[in-house]
Amino acid sequence: MKNLIIIGKVFPEPNSTAAGSRMIQLMDLFLTQNYQITFLSTATISENSFDLSSKNIHFQNILLNDSSFDELIKNINPDIVVFDRFTTEEQFGWRVSEQVPNAVKILDTEDLHFLRNAREKAFKQNKVLENSDLINGVFKREMASILRCDLSLIISEFEMNLLIEKFKFDENILFYLPLFGEVKKSETSFSERKNFISIGNFLHEPNWQTVLQLKKLWKDIKKQLPEAEIHIYGAYASEKVFQLHNEKEGFIIKGRAESVETVFNTAKVLLAPIPFGAGIKGKLLESMQFGLPNVTSTVGAESMHGNLDWNGFITDNENEFIEKAVLLYQDENLWQKSQENGYKIVENRFKKELFEPHFIHKIQEISENLESHRNQNFLGQILQHHTLQSTKYLSKWIEEKNKK
Repeated sequence: MKNLIIIGKVFPEPNSTAAGSRMIQLMDLFLTQNYQITFLSTATISENSFDLSSKNIHFQNILLNDSSFDELIKNINPDIVVFDRFTTEEQFGWRVSEQVPNAVKILDTEDLHFLRNAREKAFKQNKVLENSDLINGVFKREMASILRCDLSLIISEFEMNLLIEKFKFDENILFYLPLFGEVKKSETSFSERKNFISIGNFLHEPNWQTVLQLKKLWKDIKKQLPEAEIHIYGAYASEKVFQLHNEKEGFIIKGRAESVETVFNTAKVLLAPIPFGAGIKGKLLESMQFGLPNVTSTVGAESMHGNLDWNGFITDNENEFIEKAVLLYQDENLWQKSQENGYKIVENRFKKELFEPHFIHKIQEISENLESHRNQNFLGQILQHHTLQSTKYLSKWIEEKNKK
């Protein structure tokens, strides 16, 4: 049996975040290939963490800047190490290279953090994003991490093209692997449904800003649909979120959704005026899976539908957003057509079977030709050398300092 280590930023919470769902999907993919998986993280397990033992996945906590990790990884002797986001590669990548140099190193980017950070900064400064805004501190760290790894998983086509066309990355060290989805056709008819919903983990800044956008737009929607309410769902809602709750206005903060499927099967339209972000949006993929039409922004729909018709409407104009939300809520034929569009997008662009064989083949190819694969990535070799010299000794200094 082959060994896989995943070093997670946090223990996955698939019912709280799209990142958590992504991690479980990756694990399932490797389990089908008979890998023994060990999940390691410096974070603590919460009551919302997925029960990894239910999939026979070993897990344990690890320490930052501590040589106990070295002995652990040597004993496991993994064939593959997956880093959950570039920050875990920064912290543990040099130790992996030193202790198990023949392990294939895979970075799961989740989304490109430098892109999300640049868009957030531009949004908050009320300016148009420029190319120069992308070259920030996070960009340099994240790009270095991608180069140091043997393969990086990219979740959106837009981000794949950005890395290849703009930043001239070698396609051989990148692999497009989106979130997976499957159609779960709803039996709830248009007439049986009511109300709008929005959903998103509130630890994620774009989700909080989306709710603020909705608060601004909702009064005009409510004027045209006085019987309608909007229900806001999301894990880790803070006091500032609950302060937006207003029953008179029909703006209802619900908090964590215990069952996304139940919530999506009773609502009529999902609203997601997402102002910034990166990657692909789990809430919108789920809305397609469960047959819930939506109205979203250009950033929200980015890289999701290709040349296929959207399951609702895409607009960045506030007045048009209000108009389309009302139209989709009232027009049954349009609503049903939008639902079918969503099912088609899932079937044609997000089914696991479209990606799994190519991904497994890619990993086998790299594993069997690891030395030549790394020699072609000469910039990665250079960065790896300097990381082992700098990050290694900084970490050792911190470890000694902590002992004292």
